[in-house]
Amino acid sequence: TLDGQSVATVNGAEITVSIDGGTVMVNDATVVATDIEASNGIIHVIDTVLLPPAGE
Repeated sequence: TLDGQSVATVNGAEITVSIDGGTVMVNDATVVATDIEASNGIIHVIDTVLLPPAGE
């Protein structure tokens, strides 16, 4: 699983994925909806904007 794993973003920053019970977190954002089909891929909705670390 990805629980506790760090994943690189497109800009090279790292995000951390964690799972607590049935709740999936990406850094401090909670995944609120998953597997929404779009014409160019799959969307997962989070409740917070992810920003790159300051100075990057």
